[in-house]
Formats: sequence, structure tokens, C-alpha cells
Amino acid sequence: MPGKALVLLMLVTTCVVGTGYFLSADNTSTFEWLNIPFSDSVRQDIPAGQAIKDRHLATTQSAPRQPGDNALGFMLTSIADQYTQNTRYPSWSIPLSPAQARGYQGNRYHPVSLPLGDDGHFTVTLEKYRFTKGESILVVASLTGPQVVSDRLQATLEATQVREAVASTNLDSSDSPGFYEGSLESDEDPGEYRLIVEAQVDGKPVRHVSTLTIEPYLGDFEGLGDTYLNDNNLVIPVHFSPETPGFYALSAQLYAGQTPIAQLQSEQRLDMGADTILLKAHGTVLANREVQGQLELRNLQIRQLPARPGERTNYAFGPEEGYSFSPPDLENLRDAPSVDPESERRAALLRQLADKF
Repeated sequence: MPGKALVLLMLVTTCVVGTGYFLSADNTSTFEWLNIPFSDSVRQDIPAGQAIKDRHLATTQSAPRQPGDNALGFMLTSIADQYTQNTRYPSWSIPLSPAQARGYQGNRYHPVSLPLGDDGHFTVTLEKYRFTKGESILVVASLTGPQVVSDRLQATLEATQVREAVASTNLDSSDSPGFYEGSLESDEDPGEYRLIVEAQVDGKPVRHVSTLTIEPYLGDFEGLGDTYLNDNNLVIPVHFSPETPGFYALSAQLYAGQTPIAQLQSEQRLDMGADTILLKAHGTVLANREVQGQLELRNLQIRQLPARPGERTNYAFGPEEGYSFSPPDLENLRDAPSVDPESERRAALLRQLADKF
């Protein structure tokens, strides 16, 4: 009986392998007779219309179907259209949507929540991400969950590069249940630091780690000068007294009431003492816009650019309330695209590439 089963198994295997070879794409000789053209005698027995139909069917089945539109050409055309649209605005004055305005707020700390068991959470919150040297760092932590038994947390500031603790403090329980707060001093060298907050949860230590930076004192913002129109731009002079001379880059958001208008930026060299950076809002973001009352500059951020490669970029920020000002008459501003020969050449090159596909 086992012998018969073995013979039967070998027979089935042979049939499967033979059938696979017979139907394989590599076995062209076995089906070669299908490619032999009909003889004249056979063609006479087939109606002409049927023969044409069969040839058309064979052609459509064997030829691969081509897409109606070229995907690469469509992609390049879309990129060229978008790039052409963007070149209407100069790089130092670009329109701003509400979502983009929220994203440009550079000195915001996003709280990190560490999940605990039984739907508990361990969250640490800071008022900002970048602190000027000498500022107090207020730390607020919250613990939720049935297993939390801590009445005091430990906060440690650690230098990231050397992994060395430079300051520590206790976070005491506040009036709100589950919340703890305390402060650290930032009298340390500028750089990146780790904030480690440790709690006892269910009898075991739990560490929450986040990052912040300490920035050097760069100088003081001293308000705005009189705004004016020049070459299809609204010019906004911003007064800043740098602590040290060098190249600085200033950015700010232009608002009309609660509506963001544009992200403005400028880069120039500043000398010690009172100096001025000119921000410009191009006509493409202000023309044909009804502005009632005052405009505002918000979220001012200034960067001290590195004097040499490898040095860090230092940051400082304007007043939280920003600056309000009454603009001159804006009716003379035109919605005329910015002229940038290099950008125009790039847009033309993209269109030439798109036309090739």
C-alpha cells in the first residue's frame, strides 16, 4: 500500500511539473503552431469582417495599455504652475494663512505627555522653548492616574553635550490637584539642555525628558519708526539695539486685526547702539485689501547669524504684545508680481522640461 501511494504521488508531481512547463512563458516552441499564419484555403472560409475583428482583438490583447496622460509631464507642469505662482511674491514678503501663522510662532513649547497605566498621563509644560540667559524657567507638571502617590517632583537641568546636571529644584504640589510647579535659573552657557522631571509612580521612579535652549542676551527692541511707501512696498522700520555688532535676520508677521496678512523678513548688518532693520510688505500682499484702523507686527524674532561656519545661531524675541501702527494710504500699492530674473529663469526651465513629456 505505501508503494502505491508513492507511485501515485510521483505521477501527480510529474503531471503538475509537465503542465507548468507546457504553460510557461519560456516554452515558446510548444505553442509555435499558434503563430503560423492561416493558409489561403483556410482564409477563404473566414468572413472578411470576422478576420479584421480577430486581428484587432489580438492586437489589443497583446499590446500594453498606455496611460492617457504622462504622469511625469503632469507632475512637472504642476510644479511649474506652483513655482510660477510663488514667484509673484518676493521671498521677504509672502502671504500668510491662519494655519501658517500658527506654524511661524517660533518660541512655543509643545507639551509632551507621557502615558502611564490605567489611562494616566505625566505631562510637563514650559511657557516657551528658548530662554534668555538669566531668565527663570517656570516648570509645570501634571500627574493623573489612580496609581500616582507623589507629593513632590524633582526637576533637573542637564547640559545635553556632556550629560551633566547644572541645576535642580523641587516641584511642589499646587492648589490644583495633580499639578506641580517650580522654577530653575538659566545662568548657564548658551546651548541646548535637557529638562528631566522625575516622579514616583506606583512606587517606581518615572522620568519625563524634554529639551529647551538657553540663548545669550542679544539686545533690546525699541519700537517702530514711521512707516512709508517706497517702490510698491510698505516699509516698516524696526528699531533694535544689538549687544554686539554683526549680521542679524529679523522676521515678523503682519496682521490686520485678527487676520494674518504676510510673513516679513529682512537680513542686514547692525552696529552697536540704536540701529534699524527695514521690513517691507510688498504690494502683492496688500493691494486691493481694505485695511481699517491699525496694522500690527506680531511674533518678532531676531537671529544673530554665525560669524564663522560651525558657530551656533542665537535667537531673541520681541515683546509678546507686538507693535501696532497706523499705515499710510495704501491705495497706491499695486498687485504687480515681483520681478526676480533668477526665479523667472527657473520657472521657464520647469516649463521647458514639462513640455518634453
